[in-house]
Amino acid sequence: MLMNSLMNQRHKSRRELCCVMLALAATLPAAPALGQDLDVSENRDPFYGANRMVFHFNEYFDRLLLRPLAIGYSNYVPSPVRTVVTNFFGNVDDLNTFANNMLQWKVADAMSDCGRVLINTTIGIGGLFDVASELGLEKHQEDFGQTLGVWGVGPGPYVVLPVFGASSVRDAFGLMVDSLLNPIYQIEDDAARASTFSMERLEWRTGLLPAENLITGDRYLFLREANFQTREFEINDGALDDPFGDF
Repeated sequence: MLMNSLMNQRHKSRRELCCVMLALAATLPAAPALGQDLDVSENRDPFYGANRMVFHFNEYFDRLLLRPLAIGYSNYVPSPVRTVVTNFFGNVDDLNTFANNMLQWKVADAMSDCGRVLINTTIGIGGLFDVASELGLEKHQEDFGQTLGVWGVGPGPYVVLPVFGASSVRDAFGLMVDSLLNPIYQIEDDAARASTFSMERLEWRTGLLPAENLITGDRYLFLREANFQTREFEINDGALDDPFGDF
């Protein structure tokens, strides 16, 4: 049953998928004590010291600014306005998804993505309204890190990126490539680019608020393992070993 729930989330937004994967991680055995948390056999976290420092910076930044803003945004901005903002950034993301589906030779999905962008950008007024979903065009989620994984590139060491958080060497490189196709990064005016990026991060953080209570124990270890689970799930298009069986 748990795997069925995950499969039903396969083509939903990445933040929804993250919430589901956090729920999965919450059912795993408790993380080992500090000092015993490195997976020596796989050596997945060789930058542990530096990663911890960046993680603490991100946590401080989140507590000081991002989370309070996300709570205020969720509580005081009307739901229809938040939906419009989500739709806009989702339309931007569909451009990147289209390119990566083509690179993975998922032609049918890529054509659907292309149709979504065309319909939502025109009829949906610049992506403010998700008309394509109403017409039955399913939303997908692909990025260059996933494309590299499909091509057989392993994740490499775990890294924590400033602001972006949990990642890997492969996915960090993929993030840089994805930025080349992201219109937000192509905005010439520095203030407009920074404002748009900040709004995108705020929208993303707001979507994760419901999952916060799922995080238990050492947050660093919990989020690290949830990240590996999520990326495996995405790269394999929903195929994930289920240690719990059908319950």
